[in-house]
Amino acid sequence: MKTRRIGKTDLEVTEYSFGTAPLGGMYRACPRDIAMATLQSAWDHGIRYFDTAPHYGFGLAERYVGDFLRDKPEGSYVLSTKVGRLLKPVPKDQIPKLGFVDPLSFKLVYDYSYDGIMRSVDFSYARLGLNRIEMLFVHDIGVYTHGREANDRYVRQLRDGGYRALEELKSSGAIKAFGLGVNEVPACLEMMADIDIDVILLAGRYSLLDRSAVDELLPLCEKRGTSITVGGVFNSGILATGPVPGSHFDYTPASEEVLNKVRSMEALASEMGKPLAQIALQFPLHHPTVASVIIGTARPESLNRNMALTKEELPDTAFAPFDPFTLVAPPLGDAPVRE
Repeated sequence: MKTRRIGKTDLEVTEYSFGTAPLGGMYRACPRDIAMATLQSAWDHGIRYFDTAPHYGFGLAERYVGDFLRDKPEGSYVLSTKVGRLLKPVPKDQIPKLGFVDPLSFKLVYDYSYDGIMRSVDFSYARLGLNRIEMLFVHDIGVYTHGREANDRYVRQLRDGGYRALEELKSSGAIKAFGLGVNEVPACLEMMADIDIDVILLAGRYSLLDRSAVDELLPLCEKRGTSITVGGVFNSGILATGPVPGSHFDYTPASEEVLNKVRSMEALASEMGKPLAQIALQFPLHHPTVASVIIGTARPESLNRNMALTKEELPDTAFAPFDPFTLVAPPLGDAPVRE
């Protein structure tokens, strides 16, 4: 599989990468044997960049990924995880209900401070059972996740010490790159105003359907030499399933406005003789700042189906008709704040 460089570093990642939130039991339980089979399928397809986080199954995804990668040759893969959430053990009846089924018995504590980030990395090493992590993402900092008041506090933590921790880890060689892992554009613009980062894992904000990153963030990243890895390329599923009953956009049931846009896109794709999912999956890679598109699933057959959509590379001209601002409904508004 082709690779692309991360920012100004010498680190390269495969154009398609594997996201492990579903291995943590996101929306449905993921038994160990299924997790291992899915990871093996990703490896067999040539994927060599794996992204995980303490948040995913409250440590479960990191354990699965570490167990899978432990016997792989040194230097044969790239691994990223995230900082900003620490895990503390709790009785099973106190496990937070945050969309993960059968997670490990922990609760989350947000901490973006110097000590919090250093502790998070040490804990991730222990859960992974590995001795290296190539990239770290500051996870879910922003109003979208925390609301304004709490986020202001966390941003101060990051600026007053967390950023220094990340710089020290990179300068020491413990990691090769760091950045943000978020679901919103404003958080990226705010942090990049006075902080240099190598990469952004941006979920759901640069897709066929949501172009929130286009006006300001992508030009800024291009100017700064900051890469983007794109998550949520199907916008919570609707660009894969089409506008079927029960389809979701941005983690909630799709509105009629979004359904209409996707109906128009599906018709255009049909005229081209291509599945809409193929166009959605390949679209982000046609911007020079994008290093990788992350595919997340907990089923080998789903991964096989998605990877089949990457075999025929579509030309740049294939994506022009899919501008969401010219399809049916007015432009999408800003994403709501999630508590």
